[in-house]
Amino acid sequence: MNATEQRAPELQWPEGYPRTDSSERDSYPGDISLTRKESFQSIVDELERWGATDVRISTASTHYKDRPNIPHQHDKPDDVGVVARFRREDRPADEGYAIACDRWATQRENARAIALYARRKRLAERCGVTTADSEFETARLPPGDESGPDVIAVEPEPDREPHEVLGVAPDAPEPTVTGAFRELVKEAHGDQGGNDEYDVAELKRARDALLDG
Repeated sequence: MNATEQRAPELQWPEGYPRTDSSERDSYPGDISLTRKESFQSIVDELERWGATDVRISTASTHYKDRPNIPHQHDKPDDVGVVARFRREDRPADEGYAIACDRWATQRENARAIALYARRKRLAERCGVTTADSEFETARLPPGDESGPDVIAVEPEPDREPHEVLGVAPDAPEPTVTGAFRELVKEAHGDQGGNDEYDVAELKRARDALLDG
C-alpha cells in the first residue's frame, strides 16, 4: 500500500436510513464534467459555503492520508455510497449533521449529487424560499452519536419542478422568474469561475418552462 493512502474502512452508513439496491441504481441524469477528485472536493467546497465545518467524507474506498476526503482514483468498491458528515460553525460542537447518497451508479456521481444538493439549497436560501437552517435540521444527527438508530440523512433529489429550481412560487410573475434566474446564474458562475454549464442549463430550462407555461 502506498504511503499516501490509508486502509479502506467499511462505509459507515447512517443507521435507519434506507439503502438503494444495486439493481435500482442509474446513471446521474445530467452532465457531470468534474473528475472523481473534483467531485469529492466539491462536496467540501459547497458545504463550507453553506456554513458547514469539520467536513468528513466516508466511502467504502481507500482514502489518501494527506487528502482524507478524497478516495483513491483506481479503487472501485461494490458499495458506491457516499456520506458527508459535518458540523456547523454557529451551533454547539457536539451537534453533528449528515448528507448521504447511494442512488447513482458510481461514487463520482453520488459525490457530485451531494455537492449539487448543498449548492441548490444554498442558492434557494438567497431567494428567500427556504432556509439553510431548516435543511440542516433535516440532516441533524443525535448529539454525540453519529451512527445511532435515530440518525436522519438527506438523499439528494435531482428531479425538481421548474419553480423549485429557481426558488419561486409556481405562479410567480415574469419579473420574479427572470430576476431569480439572473441571480442564480450569477451565483453559479461565481462559484465555478463561469464553467458550470450543467447548472446554468438547468436554470435556463426552468426559466423557459415557467415563462412558456
